[in-house]
Amino acid sequence: MKQAKPLPSYLVQRYHGWRATTYATNESWYRRLADEGQHPRAMVISCCDSRVHVTSIFGADQGEFFLHRNIANLVPPYKPDGAQHGTSAAVEYAVTALKVAHVIVLGHSSCGGVAGCHAMCSGAAPELEEKSSFVGRWMDILRPGYERVKDLDTAAQVPALEKQAVLVSLENLMTFPFLKEDVEAGRLTLHGLWHDIGEGAVEQYVPEQNSFKRI
Repeated sequence: MKQAKPLPSYLVQRYHGWRATTYATNESWYRRLADEGQHPRAMVISCCDSRVHVTSIFGADQGEFFLHRNIANLVPPYKPDGAQHGTSAAVEYAVTALKVAHVIVLGHSSCGGVAGCHAMCSGAAPELEEKSSFVGRWMDILRPGYERVKDLDTAAQVPALEKQAVLVSLENLMTFPFLKEDVEAGRLTLHGLWHDIGEGAVEQYVPEQNSFKRI
């Protein structure tokens, strides 16, 4: 791969700083993780957005979360068609191999993917309707959520759709037979969260009230 280049110098410097401080201080812990493998208690499905820093929000250490990030923190429906499904593979591995006790879907404010879905579904982004658009076809997962918010006031639609991204993903998770079995047996719990980046707030979905409440 002649196109691959060395890391930017600032990243190299940061790595050496981490190696000399954080790693050096916790070397025995890192070696234990390497020798004994990972045993995370929770899987977190969050957005690729660089502003969403899950481990910082929850003060998590290495080995505590099994993290999966994608555009708009979406989970597609269960579809065992022999094709390549990155998110579904991550869910399968977390539930069946790692035996996590919790699966958390974390949405967030000002999500570009959700805004793109809203624009596409409302006819303002025809380029995302093209079959060649990876983003558009991925955001098709959220179309059912758009149908639920399209009659709201215009200003309220995108924020509501951000939370629908969490709910649609939770619904789709329950279409995975192995996950559904664990949930119904009490071995696994699902959680829906939404993070307000500017406020530093986290809201959790409360099924009994069908709404998100600040924690």
